[in-house]
Amino acid sequence: MANRLAQTTSPYLLQHADNPVDWWPWSPEAFEEARKRDVPVLLSVGYASCHWCHVMAHESFEDETVAAYLNAHFVPVKVDREERPDVDAVYMEAVQAATGHGGWPMTVFLTADAEPFYFGTYFPPEARHGSPSFQQVLEGVVAAWTDRREEVAEVAGRIVADLAGRSLVHGGDGVPGEQETAQALLGLTREYDEQHGGFGGAPKFPPSMAVEFLLRHYARTGSEGALQMAADTCSAMARGGIYDQLGGGFARYSVDREWVVPHFEKMLYDNALLCRVYAHLWRTTGSDEARRIALETADFMVRELRTAEGGFASALDADSEDADGRHVEGAFYVWTPGQLREVLGEDDAAFAAAYFGVTEEGTFEEGASVLRLPGDTGPADAARVADVRARLLAAREERPRPGRDDKVVAAWNGLAVAALAETGAYFDRPDLVERATEAADLLVRVHLGEVARLTRTSKDGRAGDNAGVLEDYGDVAEGFLALAAVTGEGAWLEFAGFLLDIVLEQFTGEGGQLYDTAHDAEQLIRRPQDPTDSATPSGWTAAAGALLSYAAYTGSEAHRTAAEGALGVVKALGPRVPRFVGWGLAVAEALLDGPREVAVAGPVGGELHRTALLGRAPGAVVAAGEGPGAGAEFPLLVDRPQAGGEPTAYVCRHFVCDAPTTDAAELAVKLGG
Repeated sequence: MANRLAQTTSPYLLQHADNPVDWWPWSPEAFEEARKRDVPVLLSVGYASCHWCHVMAHESFEDETVAAYLNAHFVPVKVDREERPDVDAVYMEAVQAATGHGGWPMTVFLTADAEPFYFGTYFPPEARHGSPSFQQVLEGVVAAWTDRREEVAEVAGRIVADLAGRSLVHGGDGVPGEQETAQALLGLTREYDEQHGGFGGAPKFPPSMAVEFLLRHYARTGSEGALQMAADTCSAMARGGIYDQLGGGFARYSVDREWVVPHFEKMLYDNALLCRVYAHLWRTTGSDEARRIALETADFMVRELRTAEGGFASALDADSEDADGRHVEGAFYVWTPGQLREVLGEDDAAFAAAYFGVTEEGTFEEGASVLRLPGDTGPADAARVADVRARLLAAREERPRPGRDDKVVAAWNGLAVAALAETGAYFDRPDLVERATEAADLLVRVHLGEVARLTRTSKDGRAGDNAGVLEDYGDVAEGFLALAAVTGEGAWLEFAGFLLDIVLEQFTGEGGQLYDTAHDAEQLIRRPQDPTDSATPSGWTAAAGALLSYAAYTGSEAHRTAAEGALGVVKALGPRVPRFVGWGLAVAEALLDGPREVAVAGPVGGELHRTALLGRAPGAVVAAGEGPGAGAEFPLLVDRPQAGGEPTAYVCRHFVCDAPTTDAAELAVKLGG
């Protein structure tokens, strides 16, 4: 027997390749082995930048005694949730149903038929706080398996039947309208934290998709309350500890209501979504702060997460080595007054401590503080702030860096492509558009490759073994459509169409419902299906948005019908749980507005094209190009001549077109500018 993880591409699985545990990757062979040996499967699910996954690995999976017991009595299977979101979703649903809560590491005991019968998350090495030790859990499961097998089978059967009974009907009749989006706004207003921005209490997550809905709702209806919630939330996050005040980029979430102390891991998806949110906030308000945060976050992604092949890595760890060589959460990011003095000298250290909210007692652990902008220091000397920031950043570069999870996830790279393409276009940063194009090229070359179906992950330019799920198709199509709008290259529209045709053929069920896995994917104990947006848009709402945009670009009735069918679930959920269907509501706003179709017969990057991209109309699609070949690139440009040889813009929606215009100011008005 040997640990089989060394052959995998997942950085998380590779972290466990040297464990004394005889790990198997998720595979039919692992379950065959369990059947042959007549032992249960221990399924352990986590991801590379997960703090408690590292802790449990160190305490239990690196322990020779625990490993020997595990190897003797179980077939241990390790899964990277970011590689296999389908496996994670199915068993997480079971864990939450059984225990009322979930999280990672997730620990599930299964029969050889992959049916779960006992669950948990992190188990400590010794019993504490009423929680049994991991060894006690293992012994208890072995005893039940040996002495009470019928009971185990019955529990497993009941759980599987319960999960099967949860299959989702599509979300009601018809599409969300004015009433549903107004109720959703009211629901968000009720949960809004007026004092600190954001929604709900601690822990507080960045509500990027809800903010996209609020910005689009404001653009369509003029609701000042919606804009206020969006702008104040973005400002509170930008000034908080959740935002890296030296290097740019956002941490995963805030452990408190006030955005002071973050959970320090930095995920690609959060930064891609938030980069785009701040760019859209700037487009709406012209806020200097929003512009700065969008650009700093884009630069952070390129500097810290870009891989040698041009894609974007998944995450940076929360933990890194402190000055004493211990692996500690946040060590890379936090500062004591003494550390400030060491780098800056007395005067500048006192200035920096006041400006960044560094206190003697500390806002984090062991007297250290998370840098933020408490804002009670009066107007600061901008040149001095820039100098202090640069010196602190240079000193921080000398610290041991957090680990990086280098795998490239298709969906999250799609989100990054959309964010970088738009941010580059808005702020005249062609380098960011180039980075977006290179990531999109990688997705086509490596993730689509020869098989003409999306692969979920790649590492070092090599495609992984796992099939793309619905969110991969939806988010990558979204990225390609944004890139098409910015670059005027119709090939990206074609690639998006290719992916969305697969959504229609492989992921769509009756009544407009969507599934997270393809019709021909590996059959799990239940086919996963989740329309709610959590840290990222759900596959369901991501696909709905891309289908709607593609239909606006091409006039395809099939894609429009599929988008409307998928939005039925937003009609049902939007008024009830608006925080958890934010992207679905943003797509609903686009549907209510048309969305508008903007054809610019003129140069890519010219004044009219730029004006079109800066239009605030929710979900508007933009095609730009000139010359006889333009119509071949974009159906919207067919038969759209230039008026009097001047660049000309055409705006249409609901099968009705405005008079064409050659005036950028007039176009801005037509697009809610």
